[in-house]
Amino acid sequence: MDVRKSSGADRPAGREAARRPGAAQPRATQADRRARTRAALLESAARGLSRYGYGNLRLEQVAQDAGYTRGALYHQFTGKQDLTLAVTEWVLDTWWQEVGVFVERAPDPIAALLTLARGHAVYCRRDIARVAMALRLEFAGQDHPVGRAVEQGYRDLLDRCTALIEAAREAGAIPDDPDGPPAGILALAYVGAIEGTSIALSGHAPHDAPLVARAAAGALGLTYDPGEHTDPGRTAHRRTTRREAS
Repeated sequence: MDVRKSSGADRPAGREAARRPGAAQPRATQADRRARTRAALLESAARGLSRYGYGNLRLEQVAQDAGYTRGALYHQFTGKQDLTLAVTEWVLDTWWQEVGVFVERAPDPIAALLTLARGHAVYCRRDIARVAMALRLEFAGQDHPVGRAVEQGYRDLLDRCTALIEAAREAGAIPDDPDGPPAGILALAYVGAIEGTSIALSGHAPHDAPLVARAAAGALGLTYDPGEHTDPGRTAHRRTTRREAS
Protein backbone atom coordinates (compact mmCIF):
# COMPACT_ATOMS: atom_id res chain seq x y z
CA MET A 1 0.00 0.00 0.00
CA ASP A 2 1.25 3.55 -0.78
CA VAL A 3 1.58 5.19 2.64
CA ARG A 4 1.21 8.65 1.06
CA LYS A 5 -2.43 7.86 0.27
CA SER A 6 -3.23 7.04 3.88
CA SER A 7 -1.52 9.99 5.56
CA GLY A 8 -3.68 11.99 7.95
CA ALA A 9 -3.32 15.20 5.94
CA ASP A 10 -4.96 13.50 2.94
CA ARG A 11 -8.04 12.42 4.87
CA PRO A 12 -10.87 14.96 5.41
CA ALA A 13 -10.15 15.18 9.12
CA GLY A 14 -6.46 15.59 8.46
CA ARG A 15 -7.02 18.36 5.94
CA GLU A 16 -9.31 20.17 8.38
CA ALA A 17 -6.69 19.91 11.13
CA ALA A 18 -4.04 21.32 8.82
CA ARG A 19 -6.16 24.42 8.32
CA ARG A 20 -6.65 25.07 12.05
CA PRO A 21 -4.79 27.99 13.67
CA GLY A 22 -1.52 26.81 15.13
CA ALA A 23 -1.32 23.78 12.90
CA ALA A 24 2.12 22.98 11.52
CA GLN A 25 2.81 24.88 8.32
CA PRO A 26 4.22 23.19 5.22
CA ARG A 27 7.99 22.99 5.24
CA ALA A 28 9.80 25.67 3.28
CA THR A 29 10.94 24.58 -0.14
CA GLN A 30 14.56 24.65 -1.16
CA ALA A 31 13.85 27.73 -3.27
CA ASP A 32 12.34 29.50 -0.23
CA ARG A 33 15.36 28.69 1.91
CA ARG A 34 17.72 29.81 -0.83
CA ALA A 35 15.86 33.11 -1.20
CA ARG A 36 16.00 33.75 2.56
CA THR A 37 19.69 32.97 2.64
CA ARG A 38 20.36 35.27 -0.30
CA ALA A 39 18.37 38.14 1.24
CA ALA A 40 20.20 37.82 4.57
CA LEU A 41 23.60 37.76 2.86
CA LEU A 42 22.74 40.77 0.69
CA GLU A 43 21.64 42.83 3.68
CA SER A 44 24.73 41.85 5.66
CA ALA A 45 26.99 42.71 2.72
CA ALA A 46 25.23 46.05 2.26
CA ARG A 47 25.93 46.95 5.88
CA GLY A 48 29.55 45.92 5.47
CA LEU A 49 30.02 47.89 2.26
CA SER A 50 28.48 51.02 3.75
CA ARG A 51 30.80 50.83 6.77
CA TYR A 52 34.07 49.47 5.38
CA GLY A 53 33.89 49.85 1.61
CA TYR A 54 34.64 47.29 -1.07
CA GLY A 55 38.36 46.95 -0.45
CA ASN A 56 37.98 46.17 3.25
CA LEU A 57 34.93 43.91 2.95
CA ARG A 58 35.56 40.43 4.37
CA LEU A 59 33.29 37.74 3.00
CA GLU A 60 33.72 35.55 6.07
CA GLN A 61 32.44 38.39 8.25
CA VAL A 62 29.53 39.03 5.88
CA ALA A 63 28.47 35.39 6.16
CA GLN A 64 28.96 35.31 9.94
CA ASP A 65 26.92 38.48 10.49
CA ALA A 66 24.12 36.98 8.39
CA GLY A 67 24.19 33.76 10.42
CA TYR A 68 25.68 31.56 7.71
CA THR A 69 29.00 29.99 6.82
CA ARG A 70 31.39 31.27 4.17
CA GLY A 71 30.54 28.15 2.18
CA ALA A 72 26.88 29.17 2.11
CA LEU A 73 27.91 32.55 0.74
CA TYR A 74 29.99 30.97 -2.03
CA HIS A 75 27.06 28.72 -2.86
CA GLN A 76 25.13 31.90 -3.76
CA PHE A 77 27.88 34.19 -5.10
CA THR A 78 31.14 33.53 -6.92
CA GLY A 79 33.10 36.11 -4.96
CA LYS A 80 33.28 39.67 -3.66
CA GLN A 81 32.62 41.33 -7.02
CA ASP A 82 29.61 39.15 -7.78
CA LEU A 83 28.22 39.78 -4.29
CA THR A 84 28.76 43.54 -4.53
CA LEU A 85 27.09 43.76 -7.93
CA ALA A 86 24.12 41.86 -6.49
CA VAL A 87 24.03 44.25 -3.52
CA THR A 88 24.06 47.24 -5.86
CA GLU A 89 21.09 45.87 -7.79
CA TRP A 90 19.28 44.98 -4.55
CA VAL A 91 19.79 48.48 -3.12
CA LEU A 92 18.45 50.07 -6.31
CA ASP A 93 15.43 47.75 -6.25
CA THR A 94 14.81 48.56 -2.58
CA TRP A 95 15.03 52.29 -3.29
CA TRP A 96 12.53 51.92 -6.09
CA GLN A 97 10.06 50.04 -3.87
CA GLU A 98 10.35 52.55 -1.01
CA VAL A 99 10.79 55.80 -2.94
CA GLY A 100 10.49 55.42 -6.69
CA VAL A 101 6.96 54.06 -6.82
CA PHE A 102 5.68 57.08 -4.86
CA VAL A 103 7.50 59.43 -7.22
CA GLU A 104 5.77 57.79 -10.17
CA ARG A 105 2.36 58.27 -8.52
CA ALA A 106 2.86 61.98 -7.85
CA PRO A 107 0.28 64.21 -9.60
CA ASP A 108 2.76 66.59 -11.25
CA PRO A 109 6.53 67.11 -11.72
CA ILE A 110 7.02 69.38 -8.69
CA ALA A 111 5.17 66.95 -6.44
CA ALA A 112 7.33 64.15 -7.86
CA LEU A 113 10.58 66.02 -7.18
CA LEU A 114 9.60 66.88 -3.60
CA THR A 115 8.31 63.36 -2.98
CA LEU A 116 11.66 62.05 -4.18
CA ALA A 117 13.53 64.41 -1.84
CA ARG A 118 11.48 63.48 1.23
CA GLY A 119 11.46 59.79 0.41
CA HIS A 120 15.21 59.73 -0.19
CA ALA A 121 15.80 61.37 3.19
CA VAL A 122 13.74 58.69 4.92
CA TYR A 123 15.48 55.95 2.93
CA CYS A 124 18.87 57.31 3.98
CA ARG A 125 18.05 56.58 7.62
CA ARG A 126 19.04 52.98 6.87
CA ASP A 127 22.61 51.70 6.68
CA ILE A 128 22.11 50.20 3.24
CA ALA A 129 21.34 53.62 1.76
CA ARG A 130 25.00 54.60 2.09
CA VAL A 131 26.21 51.77 -0.13
CA ALA A 132 25.87 53.58 -3.44
CA MET A 133 27.58 56.74 -2.18
CA ALA A 134 30.42 54.78 -0.57
CA LEU A 135 31.04 52.70 -3.69
CA ARG A 136 30.78 55.70 -5.99
CA LEU A 137 33.50 57.50 -4.04
CA GLU A 138 35.68 54.40 -3.75
CA PHE A 139 35.60 53.63 -7.47
CA ALA A 140 35.72 57.21 -8.77
CA GLY A 141 38.00 57.38 -11.81
CA GLN A 142 38.39 53.59 -12.02
CA ASP A 143 37.19 51.30 -14.78
CA HIS A 144 35.66 48.57 -12.63
CA PRO A 145 32.41 46.59 -13.02
CA VAL A 146 31.16 47.72 -9.61
CA GLY A 147 32.00 51.35 -10.32
CA ARG A 148 30.26 51.16 -13.69
CA ALA A 149 27.13 49.65 -12.14
CA VAL A 150 26.95 52.36 -9.48
CA GLU A 151 27.52 55.13 -12.03
CA GLN A 152 24.75 53.72 -14.23
CA GLY A 153 22.32 53.89 -11.33
CA TYR A 154 23.38 57.49 -10.66
CA ARG A 155 22.94 58.43 -14.33
CA ASP A 156 19.49 56.85 -14.37
CA LEU A 157 18.49 59.00 -11.38
CA LEU A 158 19.87 62.13 -13.04
CA ASP A 159 18.02 61.35 -16.27
CA ARG A 160 14.75 60.92 -14.37
CA CYS A 161 15.23 64.18 -12.47
CA THR A 162 16.19 66.01 -15.66
CA ALA A 163 12.98 64.86 -17.33
CA LEU A 164 10.91 66.01 -14.33
CA ILE A 165 12.61 69.40 -14.31
CA GLU A 166 12.01 69.84 -18.03
CA ALA A 167 8.33 68.95 -17.55
CA ALA A 168 8.04 71.39 -14.63
CA ARG A 169 9.60 74.16 -16.71
CA GLU A 170 7.21 73.52 -19.56
CA ALA A 171 4.31 73.76 -17.10
CA GLY A 172 5.67 77.02 -15.70
CA ALA A 173 6.23 75.54 -12.25
CA ILE A 174 10.01 76.11 -12.28
CA PRO A 175 11.51 79.42 -13.44
CA ASP A 176 12.90 79.06 -16.97
CA ASP A 177 15.34 81.93 -17.34
CA PRO A 178 16.96 81.93 -20.81
CA ASP A 179 20.29 82.63 -19.11
CA GLY A 180 19.69 79.97 -16.45
CA PRO A 181 21.28 76.52 -16.28
CA PRO A 182 20.12 73.70 -18.56
CA ALA A 183 17.81 71.12 -16.99
CA GLY A 184 20.65 68.61 -16.71
CA ILE A 185 22.80 71.01 -14.69
CA LEU A 186 19.84 71.86 -12.47
CA ALA A 187 19.29 68.13 -11.93
CA LEU A 188 22.90 67.81 -10.76
CA ALA A 189 22.32 70.60 -8.22
CA TYR A 190 19.03 69.03 -7.10
CA VAL A 191 20.50 65.55 -6.61
CA GLY A 192 23.53 67.04 -4.87
CA ALA A 193 21.22 68.93 -2.51
CA ILE A 194 19.21 65.88 -1.49
CA GLU A 195 22.24 63.61 -1.14
CA GLY A 196 24.39 66.10 0.73
CA THR A 197 21.64 67.25 3.07
CA SER A 198 20.53 63.67 3.76
CA ILE A 199 24.08 62.79 4.79
CA ALA A 200 24.49 65.92 6.91
CA LEU A 201 21.21 65.24 8.73
CA SER A 202 21.88 61.55 9.37
CA GLY A 203 20.45 60.63 12.77
CA HIS A 204 18.18 63.67 12.96
CA ALA A 205 14.78 62.19 12.12
CA PRO A 206 12.06 63.39 11.77
CA HIS A 207 13.52 66.80 10.88
CA ASP A 208 15.61 65.38 8.04
CA ALA A 209 12.81 64.84 5.51
CA PRO A 210 11.34 68.38 5.47
CA LEU A 211 14.79 69.97 5.55
CA VAL A 212 16.00 67.84 2.64
CA ALA A 213 12.87 68.81 0.71
CA ARG A 214 13.55 72.47 1.51
CA ALA A 215 17.13 72.16 0.24
CA ALA A 216 15.90 70.46 -2.92
CA ALA A 217 13.31 73.17 -3.50
CA GLY A 218 15.99 75.81 -3.07
CA ALA A 219 18.16 74.16 -5.70
CA LEU A 220 15.19 74.33 -8.06
CA GLY A 221 14.58 78.01 -7.37
CA LEU A 222 11.44 77.39 -5.32
CA THR A 223 10.24 78.21 -1.83
CA TYR A 224 9.16 75.11 0.08
CA ASP A 225 6.09 75.10 2.32
CA PRO A 226 5.64 71.77 4.13
CA GLY A 227 1.95 72.44 4.66
CA GLU A 228 0.07 70.09 6.92
CA HIS A 229 1.54 66.75 5.82
CA THR A 230 4.56 65.26 7.54
CA ASP A 231 4.57 61.77 6.05
CA PRO A 232 7.37 61.62 3.45
CA GLY A 233 5.66 58.69 1.76
CA ARG A 234 2.66 60.77 0.79
CA THR A 235 2.36 62.15 -2.69
CA ALA A 236 0.24 65.19 -1.91
CA HIS A 237 1.57 68.26 -3.69
CA ARG A 238 3.27 70.53 -1.20
CA ARG A 239 2.68 74.16 -2.13
CA THR A 240 5.70 75.73 -3.79
CA THR A 241 5.92 79.23 -5.13
CA ARG A 242 8.41 80.97 -7.32
CA ARG A 243 10.82 83.22 -5.51
CA GLU A 244 10.14 86.86 -6.10
CA ALA A 245 12.75 88.45 -8.29
CA SER A 246 14.95 90.77 -6.30
